[in-house]
Amino acid sequence: MKTIRMLNAPLWRGILTITLLAIALFHVTSNGRAQGLPGGGSGTNQPTYTALDSWYFEDTNSWPSAYGFNSISFTNLSASTLGDNLAVVVDSTNQAWLQYNVYEADGTTNLTVDTGSITFWFAPDWSSTNDANGGYGPGVSGRLLEVGAYTTNSSFGWWSLYVDEAGANIYFSAQTNDGLGNTYTISSPIDWWTNRWHFVALSYSSTNVSLYLDGQLATNDSGGLTVWPGIEVLTNGFYVGSDSTGILQAHGMFDDLRTYNVVVDGTTINDYFNQESFPYYMNPLNPANDLWIASAVTSVQSYAPYVDIFSGPGNLQWVTNVSTCVSSTNFWITNVVASAAANGTMNLQFSIGGGADGVSYDVFAISQLGTTNSWSWMGQGQHCNTYILTNLPSSTGFLILGGPQDSDGDGLTDAYEKLVSHTNPSSYSSDGSGMSDGWEIFYFGHTGIDPNADPDGDGLTNYQEYMGGTNPKVPDNYGTPLTEPKPNSILP
Repeated sequence: MKTIRMLNAPLWRGILTITLLAIALFHVTSNGRAQGLPGGGSGTNQPTYTALDSWYFEDTNSWPSAYGFNSISFTNLSASTLGDNLAVVVDSTNQAWLQYNVYEADGTTNLTVDTGSITFWFAPDWSSTNDANGGYGPGVSGRLLEVGAYTTNSSFGWWSLYVDEAGANIYFSAQTNDGLGNTYTISSPIDWWTNRWHFVALSYSSTNVSLYLDGQLATNDSGGLTVWPGIEVLTNGFYVGSDSTGILQAHGMFDDLRTYNVVVDGTTINDYFNQESFPYYMNPLNPANDLWIASAVTSVQSYAPYVDIFSGPGNLQWVTNVSTCVSSTNFWITNVVASAAANGTMNLQFSIGGGADGVSYDVFAISQLGTTNSWSWMGQGQHCNTYILTNLPSSTGFLILGGPQDSDGDGLTDAYEKLVSHTNPSSYSSDGSGMSDGWEIFYFGHTGIDPNADPDGDGLTNYQEYMGGTNPKVPDNYGTPLTEPKPNSILP
């Protein structure tokens, strides 16, 4: 039985009229994290996968695995709260690495390179160069996970999952030490942006290699893996987030790394993505979670003030019109139905009651109520319509409905400023920079931006770009985009 609780008292009386509906969607206790993954699909004969080991990166003293094996070495690492509890950050202007054993002293194997699977969560501190809003990529061939080292003649041995320096493609490559220059490689295009989490999974064997991104098959090779490093390379361990020199960094956050000595099926990988995505995509501290829906961000206006920074249906899917439509100065969520969906997820259907014609109302969501917690924007809906949110994780969730009022004309509704950005809904520029809150959040994900800085190095300060209506993160000559020079690398 689902618990539904409606609070009829308006929030922030005198600022905006907003009615809160708190919905206890799901509750999952999490006192620890399982080492095994249940098999995907239906039936009673599905496999259960037990990890060789797992790394949750919550002990920053020695970054031990779930089985208690400490890292071999590490340097210039930090921790982030933008993941599921803590995540390790490999992102430094100096050399940085995190190294683990392939084989422990007691004989435990942490990674197999001929047959097996790896899964992990990764969020870059960069955006892909092919992203619609422009980006710089990691600037190097960023290693996500690596054994050995690339050589042009395959004289050493190499096994690596990495992204190119533009952040536009992800690769898996392998070499043995035959000296013939043979390199096995598969790849898939990507379009990632700053702080947005992605679930990466790779399964490999002599009969098939498959790469999954966010639970979906991105590419596969039915020819299978034919080369891999030998024991002399494996004894040097493997690296998370960089190569052995600490230079080719992925420049991002890692969480929940798991390794297997068997091929994990695609259905299980998709199930795991759905089951584990909630803390990553609903983390209120992560501004990327407010920008992940393409329809959320409108085109930038030429000059301030900006309007409707967040608009469109977002993640809301329209179902039908409400047969009996009531207009009111108040508005609320009604006709709520929560139902089980495929792969252990849930769907939530609801209608928007009250309100007026032609007005868009924002829907916000959060996983845990609290006076300091930030909500996530889910999309906009119209009154007298029914919508559905699909594939919600099986956990606790709450929704709230916000009105369209923007008291200070900064492009953010009062509700958004109160619930998400925690900026002043009565101040056009909460940080006093002269640049609107909406513009700063649109481009940087937060306020407090230095108006005199020039992050893209094009000779225009942030304030000049703000007044000129240009992108402060893409080099341009008064509106004419330029191509940012990229460093060259002899490595793939």
